Amino acid sequence: MVSLAAVGVLVAGAAVAVPFALNAQQPSPPGEPAAVPSPAPAFTKQPGTKYYNQPGPQASATRAVAPMAVNVSSAEQGTSIDPGAVGLSLEATDLADPALSSANADLVATLKGLGKPLLRFGGNAVDRRFFWTSSGEPMPGDRQGDKAHPARTVTPADLERVKTLADAVDGTVNLTVDLGHYDPARAADMSKHAARIFGKRLVGLTVGNEPNGYPNNGLRPGSWGIEDYLNELKTYAEAINKAAPGVPIIGPGTYSEAWWKAFARTTLPQQRIVSFHYYPLSSCSGSEPGDEPTMANLMSDYMHPRVRDYDRRAMQPATAAGLPTWLTETGPSACPGTNPTTKNHASALWYSEFALNGLQQGIKRLGFHSSLITCVGGPPLSPICSGGKYLQPDGAIQENPSYFGLAMVSDLGTGKFLKLEQSGGGLSYAYAVKHADGSTSVYIANKNDPQKDGQATVTLSLPGKPTAGTMTQMAGPGYTATGATVIDGKKALPVANSQRPMVMNFVPGSNVQKFPLTSGTVTVLHFTY
Repeated sequence: MVSLAAVGVLVAGAAVAVPFALNAQQPSPPGEPAAVPSPAPAFTKQPGTKYYNQPGPQASATRAVAPMAVNVSSAEQGTSIDPGAVGLSLEATDLADPALSSANADLVATLKGLGKPLLRFGGNAVDRRFFWTSSGEPMPGDRQGDKAHPARTVTPADLERVKTLADAVDGTVNLTVDLGHYDPARAADMSKHAARIFGKRLVGLTVGNEPNGYPNNGLRPGSWGIEDYLNELKTYAEAINKAAPGVPIIGPGTYSEAWWKAFARTTLPQQRIVSFHYYPLSSCSGSEPGDEPTMANLMSDYMHPRVRDYDRRAMQPATAAGLPTWLTETGPSACPGTNPTTKNHASALWYSEFALNGLQQGIKRLGFHSSLITCVGGPPLSPICSGGKYLQPDGAIQENPSYFGLAMVSDLGTGKFLKLEQSGGGLSYAYAVKHADGSTSVYIANKNDPQKDGQATVTLSLPGKPTAGTMTQMAGPGYTATGATVIDGKKALPVANSQRPMVMNFVPGSNVQKFPLTSGTVTVLHFTY
């Protein structure tokens, strides 16, 4: 588990892709001028001031990285980071897991590290091996699981237990009801109990998981399609609205653009939130080389624009209909088993910048698919897992590197994205957020290879003249390193902002700051004026 002793709240209102060279110069987005470095003032060390002690480049990191210029504007981007922006996606059957409770101190501490997380319950389990009952019925024989993924019955008592967890972490809940076994009345009954138990923490209900795949997995005949789904959805939505009036429907929860458009255009009696699923590197057989879960693809300079453009396409139907967009299930790859996108430092870098990329585009919430199965033998994709022998959890929660990448996003707090211009830096990406108290956070993901690439010299131009600038940083020794991702030198969450050291070379009162950033890092800088 991570230690919460050091956690502080940031004061704020506080397609087939062809991989390119890993360290090619990053072009400015079309229509935006490249950032031009401003002259930086001379640095004078202030007596009694503690400056950040950043790990230096490794001896093998001899490849030069182009200097990076970041010019942050006072103009807002038009998008924001809201409470609960980052969360976890779990299987619906996990609702029956007794570990999901406020009594699980390890899990509570871990989830708090993600802010006020969204806990989404759905996944493949909901339409295959999940059974809801509020009256003690036996599970039907057609719910089939296996030793690692058993079929489970979920009852109101389970929801009551999960509510204690949501309360403890100040989180929200998105539940998925079973559409694979068509039963609107049962879904309405679950919705009624969920609305009563979770109250305002229940932010929405989803009808089925990835229904666009039903004909391929035997849940519906081959002729079943979008119109059939919409007819069934409307029947479910009407029954749910009578049982749980006012609870939004989040859907369609698919990976198909045509289904997003159809959901956004349809009329339901309750509010709608458009959701999609996205795993960019899911060519498990390697038949599509650009989609294969390889390190080259994960750390390609094409990954950032690829994700950006996909997110924009997913948002278009919702934006046209005046609806919000959520990415309720995601990760680098849907391929089972261990691959170069899992459990290593590269995954921490990817998860972190992937989340900021989507949030800046306007996606309101992201759910990273996870599991509470034991770390030994469990899904390596998951940001968290349970300690103990295979399928014998001991109650402890362990964090994989990707978790720490998400914790750095949470550390930004809430606020509005600011426009900025960026040039240079190789495989580096910057984001800026203005907080309600007038302070500014600047996030820089330096995804260059820490074993090959030297430091990037950053010239940062701010929209004001800061009186203080603090720093926290996630780092790791190499892309493939496992168990070595740290924040400020420890496997822990960032300390409170008031306890953080100053940015290296910080010059009070200057809107231009210049400092080096080691490759393979995610850095959050916080400036007050």
